[in-house]
Amino acid sequence: MNTVHAFNAFSALSSREIGKFLRQKGRLFSALVRPALWLLVFAAGFQNVFGVAVIPPYESYIEYEVYITPGLLCMVILFNGMQSSLTMVYDREVGVMRLLLTAPLPRWYILFCKLMAGTLLSLLQVYAFLVICWLFDVDLPVYGLLSALPAFIISALMLGALGLLLSVSVKQLENFAGMMNFVIFPMFFMSPALYPLWKLEEAGAELVYQIAQFNPFTHAVELVRFALYGQLNSESLFVVAGFFVVFFILAVRGYDPQRGSMSQKGRKGG
Repeated sequence: MNTVHAFNAFSALSSREIGKFLRQKGRLFSALVRPALWLLVFAAGFQNVFGVAVIPPYESYIEYEVYITPGLLCMVILFNGMQSSLTMVYDREVGVMRLLLTAPLPRWYILFCKLMAGTLLSLLQVYAFLVICWLFDVDLPVYGLLSALPAFIISALMLGALGLLLSVSVKQLENFAGMMNFVIFPMFFMSPALYPLWKLEEAGAELVYQIAQFNPFTHAVELVRFALYGQLNSESLFVVAGFFVVFFILAVRGYDPQRGSMSQKGRKGG
């Protein structure tokens, strides 16, 4: 694999994914409406239900909006990672993935290009949502838009690699929606995306608190939250990077084109 071939493969796969995304205008709309509803309705709902304090020590829903914004940014990345893996299942069903994986390029590089294309889409949606946050006066530091970029990228790679790994085990497109819900909602709710983890421990939900500590999405949220204020959470960075490597290696092993041909031979022989 030389540099020219590698660049051409990356450009082709990225342009294909971005082109599909731009043609699916409802996908961008839904990707932005979902976290916007959480930002406005959920925070205001806490204010109305609990009165003066939303969740201590947040004394207004505006302060709470600032707290949950990093979690909602990661929600955008999480949903896009799962959506990108859905396209992987579709491409495998119609035979596109088999053609790609038999190209004269390393299998890991082709999958990494697909992953990077999904990461670019995640970044597009994340910064579009940051514009929405700015329109609703969510007070985030301007320098955080740049300092958080590496955190967005590594988080998108990790969550995208998780979706890639899930797409290995899902054989039919119809079964993927259930798998997405089974993964997305536990990861999202058992994390500090909506409330501080210490509140769980204080409330006696020790089991949920302990599970959240091992949740990779927890560390993605904390990595982004620190990065938005120009700080580095080295522990979360290590965990997110480690999970990315593990998920990606397992996904590369799963996308072995020889397995498909061997299973077909087995069925023919039977």
